[in-house]
Amino acid sequence: MKFGKRLKQQIEQSLPDWRDKYLSYKELKKLLRLITSAPAKMSGSPSEYGKAEAEFMYLLNNEIDKFNSFFMEQEEDFVIRHKELPHRIQKAVDTWGPNGSQPSDLDFKDEMAKIRKEIVNFHGEMFLLMNYSNINYTGLAKIVKKHDKRTGGVLRLPFIQKVLEQPFFTTDLISKLVKECETTIESVFPPPEYSGTGIFQGERAAPGEGIFKNTVAALMTMEEMRRGSST
Repeated sequence: MKFGKRLKQQIEQSLPDWRDKYLSYKELKKLLRLITSAPAKMSGSPSEYGKAEAEFMYLLNNEIDKFNSFFMEQEEDFVIRHKELPHRIQKAVDTWGPNGSQPSDLDFKDEMAKIRKEIVNFHGEMFLLMNYSNINYTGLAKIVKKHDKRTGGVLRLPFIQKVLEQPFFTTDLISKLVKECETTIESVFPPPEYSGTGIFQGERAAPGEGIFKNTVAALMTMEEMRRGSST
């Protein structure tokens, strides 16, 4: 599958609020076509080629800013939510657990089921953000590779070096939170509840719905890109 179709598919299967945060790959391809079809440089006033090249670079840099802003906002939210999880669990134990202030097996199970569902969704969202980083980086790398191939330019190497230093490319913290999230659910809920494949089995209760569908789509996209990408 071509990257443009893969990206479109991923956007359609992503969370609604995320869909306008992905790479404007189509627009970049349009500008690249303008560059390659523009007349060669002429002396005097700026050429059509120069204008098209400037627009292309402007959009590229704007895309990086868009990725960074969205990624850092999500990352901050994930850190806060991750810190709240142990407190939610402890509060349930202290309130409705066997030695709690208001012991109730039914209330305790209900609350822990709610918390477990939130953890599963949280885990899925973090996988989506890692995929967001991966697919947008791949798109940037592909479009600048096309640029150099069609124009004879040397944009790719310095541009990719710049991208590698951007916040949206650095997923170490999210990977750490994913592992800690998995540790939390394995220690709080029975081992059979976790599949060991990056997806909690509870998500399979309603296949094709909610965060489960989005996460599976992201995992499939990541795997397909690992197999087929030459970038």
